[in-house]
Amino acid sequence: MRGQRIAQIDFWWGFVYTYTLEFSLLHTDGRARAGVLRTTRGNVPTPCFMPVGTQAAVKAIAPRELTEIGARCILANAYHLYLRPGSGIIERAGGLHRFIGWDGPILTDSGGYQVFSLADLRGIREDGVEFRSHIDGSSHQFTPEKVIDIQRSLGSDIMMVLDECPPYPSETAYASEANRRTLAWAERCKRRNEETAPLHGVEQSLFAIVQGGVDETLRLESAQELTKMGFDGYAIGGLSVGEPADAMYRMTEVTTAVLPEAKPRYLMGVGTPENILESIERGIDMFDCVLPTRNGRNALFFTRRGRVNIRNAEWASDCSPLDPACGCYTCTTFSRAYLRHLFKAGEILGLQLATLHNLSFYFWLCEEARNAISERRYSSWKAEMVAKLCAPQADVES
Repeated sequence: MRGQRIAQIDFWWGFVYTYTLEFSLLHTDGRARAGVLRTTRGNVPTPCFMPVGTQAAVKAIAPRELTEIGARCILANAYHLYLRPGSGIIERAGGLHRFIGWDGPILTDSGGYQVFSLADLRGIREDGVEFRSHIDGSSHQFTPEKVIDIQRSLGSDIMMVLDECPPYPSETAYASEANRRTLAWAERCKRRNEETAPLHGVEQSLFAIVQGGVDETLRLESAQELTKMGFDGYAIGGLSVGEPADAMYRMTEVTTAVLPEAKPRYLMGVGTPENILESIERGIDMFDCVLPTRNGRNALFFTRRGRVNIRNAEWASDCSPLDPACGCYTCTTFSRAYLRHLFKAGEILGLQLATLHNLSFYFWLCEEARNAISERRYSSWKAEMVAKLCAPQADVES
């Protein structure tokens, strides 16, 4: 077993807080890794998928159900929660965990991507970003220090630094300048993290975000400089933003080759089941994406035999389970015909059952990946799995 424990003690208003994040690699198979991320609120086996609860709720599924189907860590967004309901309200509620009724680990994105996606509503400065709320047009500013303070208020287990995410495609000069700012902001986030302490008595860890677009030189520079600063974990940002899949895989491969082996690696916003399997093979431990929940709400189910558009006419009288090999509540209780009926009738239950199944599928996929890595058969298993996942499905709707 290989692992690293990251510990720090701060004295804050007479109290002593100890931050401890432990990541252990249990098995490797080539670059693929199986391990465990240990936090105060629970252990997270890796590779792992984190459901996205942008506004403090994973859409169409309750926290209790998330626990039942195997979610170990969820994601929320500091930008959205700062604007609504306000990080101060969540702080007064005792932190994000109490506010939403979830007692497992939570990772909060700093909101950098959301801010930079508001091209017409924001302005970039050296000290941070000025932006107008997409909700009511009010003016705000995010600095590296402020995003740490917001995430302290939220009390998330893993905080993310403020970064600048260049769009795809970007000119090299712009990507280089964005990379420079990201490094400077990461250093300021780290300093603010060291100057402050958790507000809710539970440890918080800080992850850096590697940027650089699809430029190999910039990616290497970003990863190497952030590694020198020393963070609890490292995310890869700025991918899955429109670039070809091959470019995403190449940048992932380049980056993981120089990131510390003993720290967790998180590929942000990725993605399809095939994306996840390919990225695991390139050394990624953690994933998040809205795809399983969003696709589910649009009647697209992921199964072990490929994707199923449940609105298709071919399922109208099919009384078999959606995925006979799946043990989730949706598959063990309802037929394809009933699921199709729910979507055609506009029943909310259809959205709930689809979300429950798709997330169950993603959790199962990560568990199977861990097993394959531990048995050193990941490459062959992945190839077989990707072939099944990409099986063609009819998409003609009646």
